[in-house]
Order: sequence, then structure tokens, then C-alpha cells
Amino acid sequence: MDVPQEQPDNGQLHFWSFIDHAISRTSRELPDVDPLAMRLVLTLHRAANMLVYDLESTVHRPRGWSWPGFRVLFAVWLAGPVEAKKVAELSGMSRAAVSALVATLEKEGLMTKERAPYDGRAVLLGLTGKGKAAITEAFREHNARERDWAGSLTEDEQSTLVALLEKLTARSVRFDARHRA
Repeated sequence: MDVPQEQPDNGQLHFWSFIDHAISRTSRELPDVDPLAMRLVLTLHRAANMLVYDLESTVHRPRGWSWPGFRVLFAVWLAGPVEAKKVAELSGMSRAAVSALVATLEKEGLMTKERAPYDGRAVLLGLTGKGKAAITEAFREHNARERDWAGSLTEDEQSTLVALLEKLTARSVRFDARHRA
């Protein structure tokens, strides 16, 4: 017969304290769990989500863009004119998502689509004058917000964190981690 377990006071949990709760609870139920790896991934995920939400809500939503919409504009701005499939790769999105976003951005007068001269099946994406002006203005504000976030760390700490994240992602090929390509 199962003994009823005491329920935690969920009112005490919040976005960051949930990490401690999750590690404590899983460690009790699954003693072979690696709590440090779990803390690293949960903290990294939450920090990334928090940062993206902040950038999207303060910089991009006021312009009528979603985070994915910004990523498409950013990739085309820096790599364009560029094939849609390359935009999907550079932005870490599916081709279908890019296609849907491009249709919206094109209707807004920010992007252009044209057949590639070297392959009639390939579609090249570019920015209109309005699109280039919009993304450059948005990116200035975006980068100022990035500076605010990064300002919590010294330049040495920023460089160390970048190096550690690059090391973390580079090692992922050893265990065949999946990612959009």
C-alpha cells in the first residue's frame, strides 16, 4: 500500500527556487541522478529563457516582432541575400517556421523573396530598405539591452563564461547531441 507523501507548499516555490526543489526531489526519488549536471542545465535553460523573454518583450514585441521574427531578420541582415534553407540553419529554426515568418515579414514590407539565378528552385531572401532600417535600429536597442545583461559580469567573467559555453557546446558532438542543422 502506498503511503501518502506530504505535499510541498507550492506557494513557496518560485522560478529560481524551483531548481533547488527539483534537484532535492529527484535526488530523493532517483539517487543515481547527477544533481550538479541537473543544476547546470536547469540554470542555463532558465537564464536563457529569462534573457530571451526580456529581449523579446522590451525590444522586439514593441516593433510587432516575435523572437523568431527577429532571428530571421537578423540572419538575413547579416548573411543576405541568402537562401531560405540557410536562414533556417543560421537561426536554428525549421524551414517551415522560416517560411511562415518570411511570409509575414514580406507582407510588412521588410523582406523580399526572389528565385536564385543559379537554381530556379532556390529562394533568396533579402531585406527591403525599410527592413534594413528596422533591423539596424532594433539591433542597436537589442545590443544596449545585451550590454545591460552582460554588465552583471566583469569583462574577464564574460570571456570566461563565453569560453565555458563554447566548450560545453563543442563537446556535444561526442555524444551525438541533436540540434537544428
